[in-house]
Amino acid sequence: MYSRHQLLCIRPEAWSSVLDHASVIWELASDERELLVGWAERGWPVIVRRPAPGEARGIAVGLAMPPALGKRRVGLTVPVPAVARTLPLVALEDATASAAPRLRPQIDAVLALGRHLALRPAVFGALLWQHLTGLSYLRPASDLDLLWPAPDRDIQPDLLAGLARIDRHGPARLDGEVLFSGGAGVNWRELHAEIGRPAGAVLVKSMKGTELRCARTLFT
Repeated sequence: MYSRHQLLCIRPEAWSSVLDHASVIWELASDERELLVGWAERGWPVIVRRPAPGEARGIAVGLAMPPALGKRRVGLTVPVPAVARTLPLVALEDATASAAPRLRPQIDAVLALGRHLALRPAVFGALLWQHLTGLSYLRPASDLDLLWPAPDRDIQPDLLAGLARIDRHGPARLDGEVLFSGGAGVNWRELHAEIGRPAGAVLVKSMKGTELRCARTLFT
């Protein structure tokens, strides 16, 4: 029903019940707990993740605390009726204003690559949370985490080569995934390293788990 990286807004009136059933809340410091308790009321979404083995029934979601509070990743399970609405992936171009000025030339290069290939990258990770919450998540060593729609086979080499070129020039390390239908994804770095090898294999992640697949057959 839901795919990895999907953003969900939870009904504020259901949020307290979600937290009541989450053992992780007792592991949090008081300032982390205070931020978490008010999360849904502020209108901030959570992100869908792959459920852990044996996890309670429901939708497995997560959120990240800002670095000032320890950068803890908080995993929760929410019942389907608790979802108020789904949000689309946040496009990189829409999140650019939330990035540090030093990242703007690199982001401009990524956006130019996307326009050239008619692909629209989205964000996750630190830039996503900073954009959604207005809190400070990006640090000098933060990656720029991107989600790319799976390209056609004929432009796939241009996408991977372009990302590698932009990554080399920095300043941020480019990370992220190429996403296929149904939300399955593969790390673009692994794909770039393996797709030219006859027996190259990559780890494909989905809501069901992970699977080692032949890199070359992903785009056939």
